[in-house]
Amino acid sequence: MSNKDTFFLSTPIYYVNDAPHIGHAYTTVAGDVLTRWRRQRGEKVWYLTGTDEHGTKVQRAAEANNVSPKMWVDKLVKEAWQPVLKTIDAVNDDFLRTTEERHIKGVQKFWELVKSRGFVYQAEYQGPYCVGCEEFKLPGDLNEVAGEQLCPVHGKPVEILSENNWFFKLSEFGPQLLAHYEKNPEAVQPESAYNEVVSFIKQGLVDISMSRSAVSWGIKLPWEDNQVVYVWFDALLNYVTASGFEADKDLFEKTWPADVHLVGKDILRFHAVYWPAMLLAAGLPLPKCVFAHGWLLVGGEKMSKTKLTGISPNQIVDYVGSDAFRYYFLSAIKFGQDGSFSWEDLTARYKAELANGLGNLASRLTAMVGKYFENVLPAPDIYNDEDKKIIELAKNAAVAADQAMVKLDFSSGINQIRGIVEATNLYITEQEPWKVAKDPTQEKRLATILYVVAELLRIVAVLYHPVMPKSSQLLWEGLGAAEVLGELSGQLVSTTFEFGLLPVGAKTSKGESLFPQLADDE
Repeated sequence: MSNKDTFFLSTPIYYVNDAPHIGHAYTTVAGDVLTRWRRQRGEKVWYLTGTDEHGTKVQRAAEANNVSPKMWVDKLVKEAWQPVLKTIDAVNDDFLRTTEERHIKGVQKFWELVKSRGFVYQAEYQGPYCVGCEEFKLPGDLNEVAGEQLCPVHGKPVEILSENNWFFKLSEFGPQLLAHYEKNPEAVQPESAYNEVVSFIKQGLVDISMSRSAVSWGIKLPWEDNQVVYVWFDALLNYVTASGFEADKDLFEKTWPADVHLVGKDILRFHAVYWPAMLLAAGLPLPKCVFAHGWLLVGGEKMSKTKLTGISPNQIVDYVGSDAFRYYFLSAIKFGQDGSFSWEDLTARYKAELANGLGNLASRLTAMVGKYFENVLPAPDIYNDEDKKIIELAKNAAVAADQAMVKLDFSSGINQIRGIVEATNLYITEQEPWKVAKDPTQEKRLATILYVVAELLRIVAVLYHPVMPKSSQLLWEGLGAAEVLGELSGQLVSTTFEFGLLPVGAKTSKGESLFPQLADDE
């Protein structure tokens, strides 16, 4: 009987030959938002990320900088990859480096197991290899330009290798993989990714080299010291070595199989074909879902350091803050599809949806409670039809947001929450509390309007917390909710399906602006 009781989500294990750009941060933010959301549903969660530190690219980058590969990766991880988690406010439970001893031992034990089960053999490899992808290429993968075979991802000529390596019997697992995906179509998402994987498997799988004899920077084969594990067949194993494979049985049983592997669509084949085949070879359960998101495009091209279209997360966070960074990329782009980034769109959404939308709404509410009720949330009277209408709208939107977020439909989920904000702004405009306040006989009606708005903002704060933790916390404190309802991070999403939980008498305060003016507006 399975002891699994934890929702386990992973990002890809990021390759450290250079500093991270916003494409990497995009994946990490998506994982962070989903795991925060799951925690606020009352679930146990384990969020894994990390760095892939072996292979030809790293070895050559280190040589070009006149340092050892280990010194090179240590510097990059310390100065770039780990700090970016703080930059974007990611709260991960584990960070695995493939140069760690726990990973090295796990990789060696895994391949010893697969070899003992008869799925590894020695043979000669001859063919194309893209160092940029760290991938053995099939002839159909390449573009021919002026007589040269080019990698379609990097646009650079591939190298032709000839090595005596060890091979993994990938070809034996085609029928099992097809049967698995036909039975579990949700195991690869979105649908376009599923169709791509199934089509690739149906073309017939060929055995692939699982070791390299011409590379020294990697994990040595446990049975042959002059060969290292092919970098992808090392990196993919991070998901099980981090979750305790052959080292922590209790952790492994509680976390494995992974519930969601988040990946970019360019590494889908590794995660939805090679990785599950490896697990089948070892007799281990397959992950429940591999979700391949699209590319971030700049000027119509995939973000790339090589093409000088890579943008540092710090550049955007320094401009709009980490909350707006997280909000923008998950609301402006349908997760699973390609999306274009532009500074103009970022700025426009920040001003319209955050500063003038949510920020202004919070400011208006606290100002009016302060002016008319001395910063003490008043008791509502009987709700009229307009009150009941917006209360029902908020309840329905909260339920719809929850349904969307757990399906990784972040843009739809955020759109539902933004809909509450927009409806509340319209409600204030129509109810005109500043006019109601002029009539002393309408004090109960004024109290009702302001209580409704405050309670709607409580709901928004809870729902937006996984997306925008900093500004939601400021909103929570401004409503006086922290003192009467406790920590925002401990509020369950299910509380947003109810209305009237913010206690009368909560002390509101007009704190700092949720979304300050941008530098170019000052």
